[in-house]
Amino acid sequence: MNINTFKCELSRVFDDDLHTKQWHNYVDYAIIGLIIISTLEVFASTYDYVVEQYGSILHIIDYATTFIFTIEVVLRIWCADMLSDRYKGFWGRVRYCFSFYGLIDIVSTFPFYLNFFISFPYVALKALRIARLLRIFRYIKAFNILSRAMSSKKEEMVVSVQFLTIVTLILSFVLFFVEHEAQPDVYDNGWKSVLWAFAQYIGDPGNFADTPPITFIGRIIACIIGVLGIAIFAVPAGLIGSGFSEVMEEDNLKEKRENDIQRIIHSFKFEKDQHFTSLFLVPRYKDMNTVITRKFLTQDDIIKAVEASDCLQLYNIANAMNAEDQPEDKIVIINYYRNTPYGCCIDRGSKVTIVATSNHTECIGWFAYHIAKIGGFNYVARECETDTDNPTTFYNVPNDCNHPHWAMFRDDINRLASREGSWVIALLGASGPLSRPSQFHFCYNSKKHDSSYDDPQSRVTDFATFDKLYNHLSTELENRYNYKCDKNEWYAIGKQNIAHHIESKNIFTLRVECFVWMFEANRVAVIKTIADSINAVLESDVQKTLPPEIVTRRAGKDFGMQDYVD
Repeated sequence: MNINTFKCELSRVFDDDLHTKQWHNYVDYAIIGLIIISTLEVFASTYDYVVEQYGSILHIIDYATTFIFTIEVVLRIWCADMLSDRYKGFWGRVRYCFSFYGLIDIVSTFPFYLNFFISFPYVALKALRIARLLRIFRYIKAFNILSRAMSSKKEEMVVSVQFLTIVTLILSFVLFFVEHEAQPDVYDNGWKSVLWAFAQYIGDPGNFADTPPITFIGRIIACIIGVLGIAIFAVPAGLIGSGFSEVMEEDNLKEKRENDIQRIIHSFKFEKDQHFTSLFLVPRYKDMNTVITRKFLTQDDIIKAVEASDCLQLYNIANAMNAEDQPEDKIVIINYYRNTPYGCCIDRGSKVTIVATSNHTECIGWFAYHIAKIGGFNYVARECETDTDNPTTFYNVPNDCNHPHWAMFRDDINRLASREGSWVIALLGASGPLSRPSQFHFCYNSKKHDSSYDDPQSRVTDFATFDKLYNHLSTELENRYNYKCDKNEWYAIGKQNIAHHIESKNIFTLRVECFVWMFEANRVAVIKTIADSINAVLESDVQKTLPPEIVTRRAGKDFGMQDYVD
């Protein structure tokens, strides 16, 4: 386990969710138990006879819990950057320390050590230590809901307080002018009237504003301030109540969305390729109407669930076809595997890396993923779009690309392609008409209709191996399925192609006509043929076996891409 994986695991331990992995819950409950024990120790130390008889035990409890909490708090600060980008770097950690829970952690733990260097009053130390009880709020859902309700209505509360403050100031100045003439010794300056007005809101517990008005107008103002005193509590209470209802409704909707997402994912039960390979694979897509009728979800439910999900997307199959073939609109749901911000990165230790640059717009991810899975190759895929109004592809990328995920996507490919003898194969869809004579297009030159091996802009250097792969796959596809291949006949590689950003000595694009992997019944057999051909030419020295989860159905673990084993 590397350091980043360890930090990621720690961040999940400290996510304050009591409904995560079982062992994560044990850690949470252990922390809660130590907080309660520490609080009971402080409470017990308030009894003199307990301290006299069991003082040493109380000290041991105090030292032990403080030591454990110190380790916990230090680890929380260390992995804070995994919780939010706001906490990255030194100043990000400082920002975390001054957050609500971060401050409670520090105040209730570290003053214990300062006592070794600076003499702290015993009462102060105990008071700070009892603040540990506030840490339980992390795990209390009701407090979380209340804090979110207050946060959601903070602007309205600020406006109401501002309004009440301004009105009170105006009334207090009027009060001064009318009372100053009646009792000049009492109201000898404006501060007295302001102090009296605001003191009424808290009941003037210290009698420091015991200067009631005696004039008729002054008493009317006092009545108005009394009414405002009710409003100053009623308005925020009403706002918080409204926010509480909204947050509860939001949580209910979120719970429903998560339930709907799981119901949709369970539509993707592994299907057996009965007639060709006998392999079990996740369906390439599910028709929306099928999910509606089988899962009893409305179209609106599905759309909102897909929008909230990080492993589902909607796609119109007509977009994959050529307009010449007059395709009909058909909305389908696609399930994909995601483990990075941009989509998916799987390192299988291979020197071959399959790259899908445009899954979010072309729907070829299922085809590319299974070539990599069946062949045992590395896999990197762009699955997510950060700007749906202006979707971009990572196939053609300008040098000044500032997309938030591009650098990570490129670096992951370069990391996998840094191995000796590496090959990078970019999988891309092609939407040519059904009448096009070839279905698989090898692209490596900068010009169409150029199948030579002398283009200086080509990113393939080992043309002998490339030609062997082309001939092997061409022969297999034509003999088995009557599919034909071409080299740079219909497509070429431009100056901004991803190949120019990747450091591998051998990288090319394989474009596949969409109807092959979208509609053909033999698509799984085609995938296996492609994977076997790549292995036969590029990794013939490596002994590989098919992943067990696609050979034999695993009962209860055969729903969606989440049940695939990397």
